[in-house]
Amino acid sequence: MNWPEQLGLTIPLVQAPMAGVSTPALAAAVSQAGGLGSIGVGAAGATVAHEMICQVRQQTGAPFNVNLFVHKTPEVDPVCDKAWLAWLKPLFTEFNAVPPARLHPIYRSFNDDPEMLDMLVHMKPPVVSFHFGLPVAEKISVLKATGAILVATVTSLEEACAAEAAGMDAIVAQGIEAGGHRGIFDPAGRDDALGTFALIRLLVRKCRIPVIAAGGIMDGAGIAAALALGAVAAQMGTAFILCPETGADESYRKVLEGPAAFHTRMTDLVSGRPARCLANRFTRLGDSAGIPPLPDYPIAYDAGKALNKAARNCGESGFGAYWAGQGAPLARAMPVDQLMGKLKDELQEARSFGM
Repeated sequence: MNWPEQLGLTIPLVQAPMAGVSTPALAAAVSQAGGLGSIGVGAAGATVAHEMICQVRQQTGAPFNVNLFVHKTPEVDPVCDKAWLAWLKPLFTEFNAVPPARLHPIYRSFNDDPEMLDMLVHMKPPVVSFHFGLPVAEKISVLKATGAILVATVTSLEEACAAEAAGMDAIVAQGIEAGGHRGIFDPAGRDDALGTFALIRLLVRKCRIPVIAAGGIMDGAGIAAALALGAVAAQMGTAFILCPETGADESYRKVLEGPAAFHTRMTDLVSGRPARCLANRFTRLGDSAGIPPLPDYPIAYDAGKALNKAARNCGESGFGAYWAGQGAPLARAMPVDQLMGKLKDELQEARSFGM
C-alpha cells in the first residue's frame, strides 16, 4: 500500500486522534490541507461519534480517520476502588469536596460496543484505527467489508506481528516519546519502552505492512527523518494542541506553553493506564509512598476526572490530564492551515538537504 497516494495525501502526515482534544474542525482542517485528519471517539458513544463524523464530512470531502479504544473489559473490584478513593480523599478534602461514592468504567471498549460497529458500518469512514489492542476477528471482517483501511497502534514487534496477522493494513509505531496513553496491548505486561526511531527500523525490517511513525515528531525535519528510516508517514499530536481548532482549554494551553513542557512524565495515576503527561501535581503523586493498586482503566479515570473537577472548582488546574509528548517545547500556536504550510516547507527543506 502506498499510503500517501492511496489516500490522496499531499504531505505524509497523520494527525493523532487525541480523544478529548481533537475535534471535527481540527480533523477536517488537517485533511483539507493534505494530511490525514483524525477524530478520537473512544471516549464517546455511537451517537456522539456519528455526529462527529457528520461534522467532519460537512467541512471536507477528503479522507479522514476514526479512532477507537480496544482496551480489555475492566474488572470491577469494589475493594480496590474503595482503597483508591480513600488514598485520594485528602486531595478531595483540600478542595472542599468528597470522593465519588462509587467508580464506573466511563468508556466502553470497541469490542464491547455493538452500537459503535453498526454506526461505522453505516457511515463507512475511510480509515478506522485502534488503540490499546485489536478488535475481535468478526469486527475486523465486518469493517474490512466496508472498504475501510484499518490501522492499529503498536509499541513492540510482538504487537506489530499480531496486528499484521489480524489483517491490519498499516501500523502506528508508537515510541516511548509519544504523548498520551501508551498503546501497549497489556499494560500489566513488560514494556520495553522502545524509542520511536528504533521501533520504526525494527518494524520496517520485520513487517510487511506500512509503518507510521509516532512519538516526538514536531516539525518537517522530524517527518523527513521518519521517512528516511522507512516509515510511510508521521503521526503528530502534540504539534497540533496549540492550534485554535483543538478542544484544549486555556489551562492546558498555558501549561503547554510554560516550563512544564520540558518535563513530561509517564504516569498511570490519572486513568489507570500509563500515559505521557505534562508535569503537574497529578504526576508528582507518583513520588508518594504507599500508593495502593489502581482500579482498571478506565475505572480509575472516573476518579481522576472527579478530582480534576473538584480542583478546578477551587481554581487549581494541576490535576488536568494534559497529555503531551517529549517534543512539547516545540509546539507552535497557529491555525492548522498555517502549521500545515510550515510543515510542508520544512519537509521540503529537509529533503533538499538529503534527509
